[in-house]
Amino acid sequence: MKKVILTFLMFNCGTLFAQSPAPAELTFATYNVSMEAENYFPRGTPGNSEQVLVKELASGQNAQIKNIAKIIKTVRPDVILLNEFDYIKDPDAGVLQFVKAYLKEDADGLKGIDFPYYYYSTVNTGQPSPYDLNNDGKMDQYGNDAWGFGNYPGQYGMVLLSKYPIETAQVRTFQHFKWKDMPGALTIKKADGSDWYVPDAWNQFPLSSKSHWDIPVKVGNETIHFLASHPTPPSFDGAEDRNGKRNHDEIRFWNDYINEGKAGYIYDDKGAKGGLRAGSRFVILGDQNASPDEGNAISAGIKSLLANPNVNSSMAPASKGGAEHSASNAFSRNHTAFWRMRADYVLPSKKGFQVLDSGVFWPAKNEPMAELVEKRESSSDHRLVWVKVKMD
Repeated sequence: MKKVILTFLMFNCGTLFAQSPAPAELTFATYNVSMEAENYFPRGTPGNSEQVLVKELASGQNAQIKNIAKIIKTVRPDVILLNEFDYIKDPDAGVLQFVKAYLKEDADGLKGIDFPYYYYSTVNTGQPSPYDLNNDGKMDQYGNDAWGFGNYPGQYGMVLLSKYPIETAQVRTFQHFKWKDMPGALTIKKADGSDWYVPDAWNQFPLSSKSHWDIPVKVGNETIHFLASHPTPPSFDGAEDRNGKRNHDEIRFWNDYINEGKAGYIYDDKGAKGGLRAGSRFVILGDQNASPDEGNAISAGIKSLLANPNVNSSMAPASKGGAEHSASNAFSRNHTAFWRMRADYVLPSKKGFQVLDSGVFWPAKNEPMAELVEKRESSSDHRLVWVKVKMD
């Protein structure tokens, strides 16, 4: 009798899985889908964020989400991180509805794609703080006075979808890691040199504007750690550059996490200390909101990550559409956002992978499927970024 090993995930899972050898090639992707419920509120009314998004996900008919699904079905990643996918307390009404209603079935000439496994959890965006964090003299429940900017709890959340089992018991989250506990954290000062945040606020302030996740995925007999995050945009502040400094340190977190000698200060939400074990396979992925060449981020953060000796950044994803969108820009072929910057990254470890190919889903205007990214509202203001690898 043929022996079949069945693994059942007791949390954040879909079905039984028959373990099989690792495939010859794997594709990993990240995509800021801009699918927050706020996009679907009736004009002039805030609505109920969860009910609004659940309705759109269940319908299978939302034009923007259908285009997002077409792009995912075309690239066909094995593991993909979706940024700006609102957190919904009932994952069956969120993630599973999205997979069932938009991805799983053949449609529009494209073969369906299934992701039986996913990781989906809470984020800091829209989580109220009891402080005036932007120092405008007003206490707002959400927005700039939340621990991460958001107009309601869970806005701009994220989810990891996978064809392969997630080792759920080994997932590490760092949503509540305190910014003050990062050695050399970039402090925020007022014009007079005093601290921007009152002591109680700084002592409670989380580093992550959303969260940082280490999600181990089992591919054949090997484990790959997907390091997922979405740092805050380094904008929408003032001379104090509080968002720019947070962006830098959110990116720096992974730079330290993958270096055992620098990760001793890190603790996860369960209290376990330290970073990733040396020699582990990993993929850093997400909308980092920073470019090494453009924009107003403190570029040292992303430059250091790209230069990390454990990271393979040798094949920067590119597209014809990006080059066409900003023809006079020397960096445009590597842009990943409609607003003309490289912001989204899929960075595999040097150890354990051979990079075969990479790309940004951004067809030129005369190419098939260009209509999916023709306008900002067609799908998203970001583009799906992918890297194809072979496991060593």
